[in-house]
Amino acid sequence: MWEQLVVVDERYLFEEALHRLKIDPLNVIDEEHARIHIPIYHTYEVVSVQCTRVSRGVHMLIKGKDSTTKEAVLLEIKRILGIDQTFDQLENHFSTTPLESLFQRHNGTPIILEWSLFSCLLKSIIHQQLNTKFAATLTTRFVQKYGEKIDGVWFYPTPENVALIPVEELRTLSFSQRKAEYIIDIAKAVLEKKITLDLSYLHTLENQEVEKQLTRIRGIGPWTAQSFLMFGLGRKDLFPVGDIGLQNALKHIYGFENKPSKEWMEKESQSWSPYRSYVALYLWRSLERKE
Repeated sequence: MWEQLVVVDERYLFEEALHRLKIDPLNVIDEEHARIHIPIYHTYEVVSVQCTRVSRGVHMLIKGKDSTTKEAVLLEIKRILGIDQTFDQLENHFSTTPLESLFQRHNGTPIILEWSLFSCLLKSIIHQQLNTKFAATLTTRFVQKYGEKIDGVWFYPTPENVALIPVEELRTLSFSQRKAEYIIDIAKAVLEKKITLDLSYLHTLENQEVEKQLTRIRGIGPWTAQSFLMFGLGRKDLFPVGDIGLQNALKHIYGFENKPSKEWMEKESQSWSPYRSYVALYLWRSLERKE
């Protein structure tokens, strides 16, 4: 057993992150004690992370079982939870814009990444054009049938396992024919190296290069590729103008009669750079808080 205490920005709102992560029923969360159990895919183990707010910051206590993987796990937790994120510049950047009140309410909510790049792709595909509740139900069915449970935490199935799933089996879980095919095709594309999930390599590519690589694969469009960039790779300056939720949130904030056009969103979001991913996250949070 090992444990490591990490001090993060005092404005880091771990509680808000947990509230959003709780939308996914696969996540094992103890909100009362601000604790989450996180699956680490490249070492196949589970670690716990608990945050405590102190007078001059936030203490994050990370606990694991295998001391031989401690350093690798700490690096992965740092990447996933965005421990190095700071928030002062965000509020300053938006202080004189129509988004000022949005950032006053949500600033400090970190961008939390999906637990693995492959699970990020699968989850994005499953969630395409579905409401949040049914998407979560469908994802849970899929992972509990084909994944693996370790220390009470579910791991998504590997590309090798997903590639062998018959389409007909996914149809029995309420997948559409097309979405079932997409899921299997994505796994095969990873195995055939048509898609690389090498994190060190992907970090060398610009957003447009990653998106171009992904959208060559059937079932991956701009929305899915941008979701992967934001919640797989942690890119901080993306704004998916095709997202209906973002369109509705902006309609409310700006007092529009109708949803804004993609062209308007593209133009308006230029002034939000280099923090457009935070705008997207906080707009989604504004909608989730109403549900």
